[in-house]
Amino acid sequence: MGGTVKIAEQEAISLFKAIGAFLTEHRLSPDPAHYSFAHQVLSDPNGPLAQAVARLTDGGVRLMQQDIVELGGVAVPGRPITLPDPDHHSPDPAKDAAMVVARTEQQMSSFAATVRSIHAETSGFGRDLAASAAAMRQADPAAALDHITHLTGIMIERVHDAERRLAAAESETNALREALEEARGTARRDPLTDLANRRAFDEAFAAVPPNTPVVIALCDIDHFKRVNDEFGHAVGDRVLRAVGQTLASEGAEAGALVARYGGEEFAFLMTDIGVTAARTVIERARSAVAGKRFRSRETDMPIGEVTISAGIAGGHATDAREALYARADAALYRAKAAGRNRVLFAA
Repeated sequence: MGGTVKIAEQEAISLFKAIGAFLTEHRLSPDPAHYSFAHQVLSDPNGPLAQAVARLTDGGVRLMQQDIVELGGVAVPGRPITLPDPDHHSPDPAKDAAMVVARTEQQMSSFAATVRSIHAETSGFGRDLAASAAAMRQADPAAALDHITHLTGIMIERVHDAERRLAAAESETNALREALEEARGTARRDPLTDLANRRAFDEAFAAVPPNTPVVIALCDIDHFKRVNDEFGHAVGDRVLRAVGQTLASEGAEAGALVARYGGEEFAFLMTDIGVTAARTVIERARSAVAGKRFRSRETDMPIGEVTISAGIAGGHATDAREALYARADAALYRAKAAGRNRVLFAA
């Protein structure tokens, strides 16, 4: 018995030290609210809360007060929390998505606990009914009727209570499901241009039916570094958005998926189309970009001509995406080496 107590004491001391280290690591004051949050995380290292914290802190990122509140913690008195503006678009959609996933996991755990609780109450009530039925068989009819009336009232109240709890859990679950779907969509969009991102592009390619003709086209803004260096990154961002919107508009008629693949590079995915027809689409997009006249909003100075170079590679959905991408990238490189503002086929 003494050994068991000693082990329990050692585990308690170890948990206490771990909580202290957690608070120090995230620069959290030793307030009861912070201690309670850390205790929940560390006492159940495999639980949904601990997993959510692990995702948010991956790579050495410290928890912020806002993170703690959104994960179900409590704001520490005297330490104001700035709640997110619903009209503000976070610069880190991946973190927003992680928050939604964490809240969904917690709600799923809560919903499961509610169902278990109702099941336990139902089982207990069943035992009560069985015991009462046995007692009523030995009682006089008048007493049995009173007892039935009493039990019926209890049963109705328990059913109504269960219905209320299930309805509340279902309502919150539906709201979180909608938020989760929105987060999933956000995780597949580029926050600057609102185009599909690399992840969405790769998933779309993987979903194309086998043997379907596909074309990948890679487009890169020519001399984009000059725009950032001369006019600043805010102007560069606006140029990226404008070019992205132009490419998406020109690709829409051909049913192309246009994605920002990274930096100033955009990618087209077209299916059931030959490379010659695909080149017509890309040439039209190249011409539309070159025809725009960009100016700095801050100074009204002309930015100068903005053009794109592109490389096109055709194949089938059964081909490796990496191989098609490499061929298109090689064609893009040749287009730039040949003078830029042109479209070339892959060899």
